[in-house]
Amino acid sequence: MLGLNHSSVSEFILIGFSPFPHLQLMFFLLFLLMYLFTLLGNLLILTTIWGERSLHTPMYLFLCALSISEILYTFAIVPRMLADLLSTHRSIAFVACASQMYFSFTFGFTHSFLLTVMGYDRYVAICHPLRYNVLMSPRGCACLVAWSWAGGSVMGLVVTMAIFHLPFCGPNEVHHLGCHALPLLKLACGNNVSTVALGVGLVCITALLGCCLLILLSYASIIATILRMPSAEGRQKAFSTCASHLTVVVVHYGFASVIYLKSKGPQSLEGDTLMGVTYTVLTPFLSPIIFSLRNKELKSAMKRTVLSRLLLQSS
Repeated sequence: MLGLNHSSVSEFILIGFSPFPHLQLMFFLLFLLMYLFTLLGNLLILTTIWGERSLHTPMYLFLCALSISEILYTFAIVPRMLADLLSTHRSIAFVACASQMYFSFTFGFTHSFLLTVMGYDRYVAICHPLRYNVLMSPRGCACLVAWSWAGGSVMGLVVTMAIFHLPFCGPNEVHHLGCHALPLLKLACGNNVSTVALGVGLVCITALLGCCLLILLSYASIIATILRMPSAEGRQKAFSTCASHLTVVVVHYGFASVIYLKSKGPQSLEGDTLMGVTYTVLTPFLSPIIFSLRNKELKSAMKRTVLSRLLLQSS
């Protein structure tokens, strides 16, 4: 499907956790618990929004789409990572590696695009409240979600095809916990590796910075509008509706900027592995916590959902 290049390498060896031989069982238990919490947290958000009619609004529709992309993103990477922590043979087939890269980039960039859409939703709600129902109609919201998923798919396809069209002739040890772009580019051979690396880097950084810039512009307008509100209660209510989204944006783009904008100097395997854990396990783990704790409406609805389930089971 991806038109992969025929290379002498038929599989890759993932050696991301090899510097921590005595900690792998502890890492397995820790990451397993964080993965299960991520799944349960996002599923609880989806169940709560689905069951609460008061939450059937554009903001929570986008949150549902964000939770789905987060579930799929972690599913593309974490189960394989957990299996490798318990195995001594950490090989992954060439096509499986390409598939993991495609899905991780697809869902990762979909996540970024959805965060941008959520920022636009808050901008319209606070800066243009009278036009909110027109601009954020059900059809318009569905289009924004669809374009976010389509954009993520295109990004995943472009990056994966660019890298896996390169020949891989020599060593096959990937110095990472998964099939990530930068470690694989270091293993590629041929005359145009540097050109592809530059192109992939520019595409990823441009997409991330573009999303980040749109979110910053949205919040600049939001803050300017809030500061002009006459009542302190109105300002506080407006800020509270943005708090959870803004916190997730800071966490998401904070870790992403470290990954893509870091120095090109020599990096240790331990540092690369721990950095990979932050955006593979830690960021998805924090996201449902932030949304459930910082959003009062969602928090109270989740409490009602959990209590109703417990009462049904007890009866």
